[in-house]
Amino acid sequence: MAVSRGCARRQAFLIVGRAFAVVILGLAGARAPQAACAAEPARRPNIVLIYSDDHAYQAISAYGDPRRLVETPHIDRLSREGMRFDRCLVPNSICGPCRAIVLTGKYSHINGFYNNSNSRFDGSQPTFPKILRQAGYQTAIFGKWHLVSPPTGFDSWCILPGQGVYYHPPMIRQGQREQLTGYVTDRITDLALDWLKSRDKSKPFLLMCQHKAPHREWLPAIRHLGHDKDRVYPEPATLFDDYSGRGKAEHDQDMTIARTMTAKDLKFTEPEGLTPEERKAWDAYYGPRNQAFKAANLTGADLVRFKYNRYLHDYLGCIKAVDESVGRLLDYLDAEQLANDTLVIYTSDQGFYLGEHGWFDKRWIFEESLRTPLLMRWPGVIQPGRVDDHLVSNVDFAETFLDAAGAPIPADMQGRSLLPILKGKTPADWRSSFYYQYYEYPAPHHVRPHYGVVTDRYKLVRFAAPDDNSWELFDRKTDPHELRSVYNEPAYAQTRDELKHELARLREVLHVPAEPPESAYGGPVRKQAVKPSR
Repeated sequence: MAVSRGCARRQAFLIVGRAFAVVILGLAGARAPQAACAAEPARRPNIVLIYSDDHAYQAISAYGDPRRLVETPHIDRLSREGMRFDRCLVPNSICGPCRAIVLTGKYSHINGFYNNSNSRFDGSQPTFPKILRQAGYQTAIFGKWHLVSPPTGFDSWCILPGQGVYYHPPMIRQGQREQLTGYVTDRITDLALDWLKSRDKSKPFLLMCQHKAPHREWLPAIRHLGHDKDRVYPEPATLFDDYSGRGKAEHDQDMTIARTMTAKDLKFTEPEGLTPEERKAWDAYYGPRNQAFKAANLTGADLVRFKYNRYLHDYLGCIKAVDESVGRLLDYLDAEQLANDTLVIYTSDQGFYLGEHGWFDKRWIFEESLRTPLLMRWPGVIQPGRVDDHLVSNVDFAETFLDAAGAPIPADMQGRSLLPILKGKTPADWRSSFYYQYYEYPAPHHVRPHYGVVTDRYKLVRFAAPDDNSWELFDRKTDPHELRSVYNEPAYAQTRDELKHELARLREVLHVPAEPPESAYGGPVRKQAVKPSR
């Protein structure tokens, strides 16, 4: 049973303990929960963070993508019984950096994890799991970690090494390597449920269930091969985008469905690690379809359409298992009468392209990459069925969890607690602009480093590569697909100047250095790459 149902004596002890922790940490430079959230919830919730990798909001049926790509009934339940955020933005749209941002509540240039190529997370720095643990929470993480250094701040952990694999994954449990059998999404869910069943039930808990899926190369569970019955998927309006109206960066990238996808991506080769029985099922599904593809000898737009549909079958098949995982976790909370005492969050490390602009992957400041799904349920606090369009971010997660738990929020965290928004009381000074910066270049997808400012309507972008220091401005009201930069149009001169001023202000407030360290790019990029805005 959750702590909130414990005896009065234990409650009194916990309250005194939290007050003591606030005083001590305050002396060390922390701050108490923000004034806007001074009224602590009646109970300290358990926290279940379900975190997927590369799950586009377009592939959650609750978000209502017009293509209706897949049904996600269990994830949708969080939207129906809780709150859906429609503009949850990430500061650096790439896997590892987003995980570091969630843990620390700080941008990449502060927490030190810039890219997936050569960054290593400094596990000695403060993180929200460490603070929750100090405040009496039991903490655990299972699944994808992707931060190189071992986890810190967790009572229990079992993680995938590196990116991990989909079939029969090796994992590292408390520093010891072990071999699991089965499909990775299922096994991560099993680990999470096993821990829930064996945890110390006298304490509130933080559980982070972090899936590999639906990361590239998008390998579905064998049971989900053919899940779409060879559906021909509706195409995004920009599948054949020619990048006119924009600059060098959009033209000179390497992340298109047409050119970049490999034989492994497209399932023309078998994955490693399948059992004989699994290989038989794999060959029975992909074999005849691959033969038909070869016989058709497709070219041009028809070839792109084939790749797009194969991509979506595989990607969405991975999501089917993730949705099942969410259902299993929610069912456990219901069965153990924990649902009313638990804040459940479903999100992804960042957004992802599902054919928009002809792309897959992420990295850009543009909407499908910048925006990640976020659904939260907390009975008694969040009014069911709410939809929110404020500018929120994964940099706000740490502060939100600490605030909900009545734990101290370090003064150097750079986000804000979402607790007022969850309660339907948005602070008058909530952010109206958001800062973004991407670093990793030139590999793996040749997306140029860039930074910019985002508002509810506009995006001002500064590209910062040795061969490209250009600016672009997009008006999402008149150009929702972000197809035409209006940076040089006279009608936008005032808007452009105001946004440049706001960009400079945000860089100053967030302590963004004029130039990041050379190592931030993960590759050989000259120091002239990033310069302060003017």
